[in-house]
Amino acid sequence: SELIAGDVRVHANDHVNMAQSSNDVIPTVTHLTAAVALQDALLPALEEASKTLRAKSKEFWPIIKTGRTHLQDATPVRLGQEFAGYADQLELAVERLRPHVAALCEVALGGTAVGTGVNAHERFAAAVCERLAEELGLPVRETKRHFQAQSTLDTLLAASGAVRSAAVSLQKIANDLRWLASGPRAGLGELVLPEVQPGSSIMPGKVNPVIAESLVQVVCQVIGNDAAVAAAAQGGYLELNTYWPVAGYNLHQAVVLLASATKNFDGQCLAGITATSTGPESVERGLMMATGLTPAIGYDKATAIAKEAAAKGLTVREVAKSTSGLTDEQLDVLLDPERMTAPSSGDQPSG
Repeated sequence: SELIAGDVRVHANDHVNMAQSSNDVIPTVTHLTAAVALQDALLPALEEASKTLRAKSKEFWPIIKTGRTHLQDATPVRLGQEFAGYADQLELAVERLRPHVAALCEVALGGTAVGTGVNAHERFAAAVCERLAEELGLPVRETKRHFQAQSTLDTLLAASGAVRSAAVSLQKIANDLRWLASGPRAGLGELVLPEVQPGSSIMPGKVNPVIAESLVQVVCQVIGNDAAVAAAAQGGYLELNTYWPVAGYNLHQAVVLLASATKNFDGQCLAGITATSTGPESVERGLMMATGLTPAIGYDKATAIAKEAAAKGLTVREVAKSTSGLTDEQLDVLLDPERMTAPSSGDQPSG
């Protein structure tokens, strides 16, 4: 009756903000917002993309092509091995990110103004964290390091760094695919990426790798967001870092953007990639096939054969047949591209 009569009023500070301060609530909300976005958006997107890449690795395993280092021809590699490397990148990105979800679930609530917990009941934070854990399905818990939790952005910065690392891994994959699909006639032309839109308003028939390029642009943004978080993390003075809002905004935006771009990259690019015959056709012409001769004739003689092949426009096999003293049977073994995609079996010195 007192409430109906208006004799009892809810006070913003005495009641709504009881046992709380913006100095512990904002860090708590910032942590949990990032944790939820990682758990519900980015991690699933990365996991699905890694599965797609793993499936492509199996599909492309029989295809042997020329490897490249420094963008120059190197020894043969399986296209499936390249895609296995991409899958490994994203699986490791997930492994690196997952612990940050748990770390972000350690929250500052209960520290109130400066980390001492003044004006808060000793069981308040634990009770709220228990309820939050039920609502979010995450291991939310009160920190035991209240002074660290409110005066630094250490945990947020570490998570941001892991997001940036995942983004850079995705950029590597996207750029590799752009290189391998370059052409179609004056580039490498080893892959064909799905066509999703016309590529040029002036060049008829041109198709650009826009999905990969859009992902790379998102990565640029994520790197910028991480830089903003790092700058904000430098603003912790004495008992409080006052730059939680800008740090939280940038980390959350980075996670959401990267999750969306990864999902798009997976569905509209990775899943539809096909291989051409160009890669396998270039293997026999590759000068670095001479590496396979090294165990039998030594580095210097193999180098001379590679240089002669380059100068005369011949294959390594053609030059080796007339200058190495090796039989056709020996050359078949030493210059077998499949044999060169794995470590030596032990029947030949490794060089």
